[in-house]
Amino acid sequence: MRQQRIVVTGTDTGVGKTVFCAGLANLLDANYWKPIQAGLEGETDTEVVARLGGLASDRIVPELYRLRTPASPHLSAELDEVRINTDTLDVPDTGGRPLVIEGAGGLMVPLSGGTLYIDIFERWRLPVVLCASTALGTINHSLLSIEALRKRQIDILGIAFIGEKNSEAVRAICEIGRVRWLGRLPPIAPLLSETLQAAFNASFRRDDFAP
Repeated sequence: MRQQRIVVTGTDTGVGKTVFCAGLANLLDANYWKPIQAGLEGETDTEVVARLGGLASDRIVPELYRLRTPASPHLSAELDEVRINTDTLDVPDTGGRPLVIEGAGGLMVPLSGGTLYIDIFERWRLPVVLCASTALGTINHSLLSIEALRKRQIDILGIAFIGEKNSEAVRAICEIGRVRWLGRLPPIAPLLSETLQAAFNASFRRDDFAP
């Protein structure tokens, strides 16, 4: 059976893809990997996923780059006087266990020397889950992201919405973008491992993420 490896990206920064990754890694009993972490104050994205997803340390693949400044990876690396070698961004072998890979920000985030995150996704040829907010502006952001993925012939597994119910926007995106609706993760308060897992299991089906 083919190893289940999924890239999770967002239409923008702050749409909630880290919380989504925590729920997805728990749902799929998967390992988690964020290749580049920009910003080390407070909890990192990896630490958030481990806590909210209930992931033991052996299910966390260490980041290749840990950069201090919370900024675009290319800028954060420059401030840290580090060069991101995009040739080393290869998908790790997790011994057959499913793997959830989280990008940074949106698809067009620059990494190094003009290389964008979408360039890495194109090289990997893994299915992508696009996380989108349900807030104002999501139709434009989502359709642009879908168009960019399709232009590079990157397989879109589906789109996951995060936020309050917005049926009209969701319908427009799925119909115009011809993309599969995976579900919607509603606002969760308090946001804890138990509350996230309950909401995620009620909002998404494991079979929809099958390779």
